[in-house]
Amino acid sequence: MIPIRVLVADDHPIVRAGIVGLLDAEPGIQVVGEAVDGADAVALAAELRPDLVLMDLRMPVLDGAAATERILAAAGPGVRPTRVLVLTTYETDDHILAAIEAGASGYLLKAAPQEEILAGIRSVVAGETVLAPSIAAKLVRRVRADATAPTPPSLSPRELEVLRHVAHGRSNPEIARMLHIGEATVKTHLIHVFEKLEVNDRTRAVTRAMEFGLLAGPGSE
Repeated sequence: MIPIRVLVADDHPIVRAGIVGLLDAEPGIQVVGEAVDGADAVALAAELRPDLVLMDLRMPVLDGAAATERILAAAGPGVRPTRVLVLTTYETDDHILAAIEAGASGYLLKAAPQEEILAGIRSVVAGETVLAPSIAAKLVRRVRADATAPTPPSLSPRELEVLRHVAHGRSNPEIARMLHIGEATVKTHLIHVFEKLEVNDRTRAVTRAMEFGLLAGPGSE
């Protein structure tokens, strides 16, 4: 059986040695190189053409997400692709998305059981996507949040201007004087704002606009 050739990229020597020891003891897996930072991982991946890079995220010189992107971009036609499996301690949304967007085929945590890491390596090399349960849950929540996020309504420049004055507690007569328009025009703009924001009063109009990011807040001009 041809072994799976793995490049281990991690800037912590003790952690890297532990990972290498785990993989060396596993039949069917061969560690062909060790990278001490992201740039080293890119260079060794180009030289060794491993089946898989086991990639840490936070590394000096070049982080894991950027290294992943460069490794995958370097694969040309007719060249056996090198897959990347992220193995890290970090599971924030930003880290996860950065790695996935860079093209990583999997994302596992270093705290995962050894059997899960070994199975993940084999699955990724076989063309599958592997995500730790907590990572998968985060991605599902992120996708759902993005899908349900309301689209901000389109307010005209004048409507926004009127609403900014409302946010500062100014009355319709004051707004009319400051903008050199009639009070009736101010009221008309506010009616349109209420309709677009789906609110019934001035206070809710301001808070709703802040929720949409249309206003910085009542304390700013």
